[in-house]
Amino acid sequence: MNLDITLIIIILASIGAGLIIGIFSQKGKNAKILESTTLEANEILRNAKQKAERIKDEKMLQAKERFIELKSEHEKVIFQREKKVSDVEGRLRDKENKLNNELNKNKSLSQSLEQKNETLQKRLVKLEQKQNELDDSHKVQVQKLEVISGISAEEAKKELIESLKNKAQAEAMAFAQKSLEEAKLTVEQEAKKIIINTIQRIGTEEAIENCVSVFNLESDDVKGRIIGREGRNIRAIESATGVEIVVDDTPEAIILSCFDPVRREIARLSLHRLVTDGRIHPARIEEVVNKTTKQIDNEIIEVGKRTVIELGIHGLHPELIKIIGRMKYRSSYGQNLLQHSREVAKLCGVMAVELGLNPKLAKRAGLLHDIGKVPEEEAETPHAILGMEWAEKYGEIPEVCNAIGAHHDEIEMTSLLSPIVQVCDAISGARPGARRQVLDSYVQRLKDLENIAYDFDGVNKAYAIQAGRELRVIVESDKVTDDQSAELSFEISQKIQTDMTYPGQVKVTVIRETRAVNVAK
Repeated sequence: MNLDITLIIIILASIGAGLIIGIFSQKGKNAKILESTTLEANEILRNAKQKAERIKDEKMLQAKERFIELKSEHEKVIFQREKKVSDVEGRLRDKENKLNNELNKNKSLSQSLEQKNETLQKRLVKLEQKQNELDDSHKVQVQKLEVISGISAEEAKKELIESLKNKAQAEAMAFAQKSLEEAKLTVEQEAKKIIINTIQRIGTEEAIENCVSVFNLESDDVKGRIIGREGRNIRAIESATGVEIVVDDTPEAIILSCFDPVRREIARLSLHRLVTDGRIHPARIEEVVNKTTKQIDNEIIEVGKRTVIELGIHGLHPELIKIIGRMKYRSSYGQNLLQHSREVAKLCGVMAVELGLNPKLAKRAGLLHDIGKVPEEEAETPHAILGMEWAEKYGEIPEVCNAIGAHHDEIEMTSLLSPIVQVCDAISGARPGARRQVLDSYVQRLKDLENIAYDFDGVNKAYAIQAGRELRVIVESDKVTDDQSAELSFEISQKIQTDMTYPGQVKVTVIRETRAVNVAK
C-alpha cells in the first residue's frame, strides 16, 4: 500500500517536473518567435519606407514633367495669341495705309472734278447763248412763213396733226380688218389641227362595262359543289356578295350577273379561292368573302398609286389616290371611268403642250375631273361640283378645282385649263362605241330599287338581281320577326309600285336567318 502511494507520488512529481520544464521551454520558443517576428516587422517597415521614398521620388518626377508640359503648352498658346494679335495689327496697319491712299486719291479726284465742273459751266453758258440765237432766228423764219402763207404756225400745226391722225386711223382700221379676216380663215383650221393631232396621238382601247362575268371551271363536277346540298352554298354566296349566280348548261362555266363591278369582282375572286381550296360551305364562304372584300380595298389603293405614277402626277392627297382607284370599278354610260379619266388626262397633256400651257397641271385636272362620280354614299350634288369640293378639301390649286367644277358648265370658267378639260372629256366620250346611254339608265334603276329597300328599318342588305326582276332583302333577325318579314315584303313591293317605273314585274324576297353561335374553350 505504501509502495503504491509512493509510486503515485513519484509519478505526480515527474508529471509536475515535466510540465514545469515544458512551460520554461515554451517560453523560450515564444521569446525566439517574438524576436524573429520583430526582426521581420522591422524589415517590412524598412522596405515600406524605401518603397514610399521611391514612389515619392517618381511622383515628384511625374509632377515636374507634367508641369514642364503644361508650361510648354501655355507658352505655345501665348505665342499663338501673340501671333494673332500681331497679324491683326498688321492687317489694321494695311487697312489704314489703304484708307490714307484712297483719301489722297479722292482729294486729287475732287480737285479734277472741280476743274471739269468749271469747264462745263463755261460750255453751258456758251450753249445757252447759241440756243437763244437759234430761237431768235427761228422766230424770224416763222414770221416770214406766216406772212407768205397767210396762216399762223399754230393753225398749220393743227392741220398737219389732223391729217396725220386721219391717215393713221384709216391705215390701222385696214390693218385690223385684214388681220381679223386672216384670223377667221386660219383659227378654225388651227383648232381642228390641234384637236386632230391630239386624238391621233392618244388612241386608246375602249373599255365597255358589261353586267355579267363568266367564271370558267375545270370540270362540270365543280358546279354541284358550288350549288351545295339543297342549294345552300349558292344561296350563301349570293347572300354574301349580292351577285346572281347562273348555273346553266354552258359547259365548264357559270355566269356571275350584277350591275355593280365591285360585287362581281368580289364574287369572282371568292369563287376562285373556294374552288382552288376545295372547302365550300356557308361558314367558309362568309370568311372568304370578307377576306376578298379587304383585298379589293387594298387593290383600289394600289390601282390609284399605279395610275398617278404612270401619268407622272405627284403630290396627290392619299384620299384622292383612293378615289382614283375606286374609278376602276365604276362606269359612266358603260365606259370604264378609270380608263376614261386616264384618256382625258393624256389628251389634256398633249393639248396643253400644243397651246403652250403646263402639261402636268392639265393631266392633273383631266385625271381628277370625274372624281365626283365615285362617292361612297349617293349624293344629290352634281358630280362636277362634288369633285370640285373634294379637290378643294384635299389641297388642289384653284385652276385644277375650277377645271373640275366647270367641265359641265356648272360654274364659270376662270382659267384656260377648264375649256381644255371640257373639250377632252367630250373627245373621250364621243369616240365611236365608247358609251351606252341605255346601260347607265339601267344601272341607275337597279340602284334606286336597292335604295328603296334601305329606307325600311331592320334591313341589313339589299340586292337587285335577275336584271331588276327580283329584289332580295336580308333583314336582321333580332329586329324583324317572321310575321314582320311578310309585312315588310308587301310594303317594299307597294313602294316600288308607286315610286318607280319599270318593265314587267319585280319580285321582293325578304330573307330572315337566325343563328346561334357559341365557342367551345
